[in-house]
Amino acid sequence: MAEVEIAEHALDDLGPVDYLVIEFPAGHQTFTGEIAEELVRLVDAGTIRLIDAIVLTKDENGDIDAVELSDAGDLGPLVQLEADLAELLAADDVINLANAMDPGSVAGVIVYENVWAGPFAAAARRAGGQLIANGRIPIQAIIASIEADDALDENGA
Repeated sequence: MAEVEIAEHALDDLGPVDYLVIEFPAGHQTFTGEIAEELVRLVDAGTIRLIDAIVLTKDENGDIDAVELSDAGDLGPLVQLEADLAELLAADDVINLANAMDPGSVAGVIVYENVWAGPFAAAARRAGGQLIANGRIPIQAIIASIEADDALDENGA
């Protein structure tokens, strides 16, 4: 039986796959190339494998435009990653993601494999395990919790 592969990677060996949507509100967009450089650094280090990446824009009327990385013009350091993208996001995915955006904003969306967790995930699957829940704690929530604890400590509680 042949192994199923996505972009030359066997599905049995994949680590967890996540997505991120990072919104840049209107008037607060200062793109310097630093984001692209960090993304390339994560891929080069073997921490993640980029599976898909798009840029979403939502105008003041709520109209959405999605641009695949391959169509985004000058990719700078991202050019080395573009050829390996699987382009998994469907039109319905784009619409659902864009619904969370504010009018006038731009968002970057990446779908990536957590390469670092691949061997662990494969071992868990071989043992009959399956992922039944996962989640993220926004860093803003962690900061707020630490600040609240510090405030309680300062007030002698």
